Amino acid sequence: MADTTFDPSAGDRPELRTAWFVPIDGDGHHIGTDVAERPPTFDYLKQVVQTAEASGYEYLLIPTRFANGLFSPDAPLAETWTTATGLLAATERIRLLIAVRPGFVAPGLFAQMAATLASNTGGRVDLNVVPGGIQGDFERFGVTTTHDDRYAAASEFMDACTKMWTGEPVDYQGETVTLAGAQVSPPPPPGSLRWYLGGASDNALGLAGDWADVLLAWIQPPEPTAALLDRARAAFAKTGRPPRFGMRTHLVVGDSNDDAWARADDLLSKASNVVKAERQKAFAGTAAVGQKAQLAAGSDGDPHRIGPNLWNGISQVRVNCGTAIVGSPDEVADELAGYWRLGMDEFILSAWPHAEEAERVAAEVIPRLKDRIS
Repeated sequence: MADTTFDPSAGDRPELRTAWFVPIDGDGHHIGTDVAERPPTFDYLKQVVQTAEASGYEYLLIPTRFANGLFSPDAPLAETWTTATGLLAATERIRLLIAVRPGFVAPGLFAQMAATLASNTGGRVDLNVVPGGIQGDFERFGVTTTHDDRYAAASEFMDACTKMWTGEPVDYQGETVTLAGAQVSPPPPPGSLRWYLGGASDNALGLAGDWADVLLAWIQPPEPTAALLDRARAAFAKTGRPPRFGMRTHLVVGDSNDDAWARADDLLSKASNVVKAERQKAFAGTAAVGQKAQLAAGSDGDPHRIGPNLWNGISQVRVNCGTAIVGSPDEVADELAGYWRLGMDEFILSAWPHAEEAERVAAEVIPRLKDRIS
């Protein structure tokens, strides 16, 4: 275990928050096929979100993509912002954490869009800023800046939006953002539009220390996770801001350990070699530190088993987070509780197919997790 001075029993921990995921790439019992068994139609995504709301999750993450990242790149893909707007209108309580990429919408316009959506939904909107990305992702839509430049631009984007959300006129002169009396009225409701930021690079942690209400991390084995959180706490300490951490992970839950691993094998049993080759091409030479960590090789004869209950086989066909906790409900709850003890207070979970597994995880895993950390 990495050396850490964090004591999870010291002081008051924030209340555990659990979240689910909106599968904008498509869904089904199998992944990595050329097309999804369940295309990402609005009716299906609404079913997933309404199921998550009824199952008691606090929020859902809706990612952002420029091409399908789980099936063939030309497979149907739901656009993030318009889909999120519809899903919020189709729900009553649950929040949406909407992933956004600075640089594609002018900050003044985006600040208005986000404030309006938050106001129209009773403040049920938060934002996950995504400055990084795999090779070729930003370039698809004409953004050719470097990894470092995108983080610098994200800082100005967050700064300018935060100032506009006070409701006062804003003049701003930065390297990438210029505003002349920009004003957002009405401002967003208090408690909405919190900044979430993911990443493991020094740039990401520095930006999180400056702005993030929650730093998100993709699941890794406990030792590198502890080391990452140590680095993150140091970044937050520089600005005197309280750190809060969340973890994004897939789950493969079975009735038993053997059943769970059989389900993991079946999940990829119909994967296309074309999709696998496309993903490997996308990952080659990536500057994304977190993506590299998802590709770490395992041991004991299985290159994708990176722990007794950790499996990154999903990284063969999926961009971004490609690791899952695999096991029985008790084993999965034990693993999540271990990450809670490291400092994770929020868990963004997913499993295939998302509609059915949202109910199963809420019924069989989360109560066990809450028992373990209580």
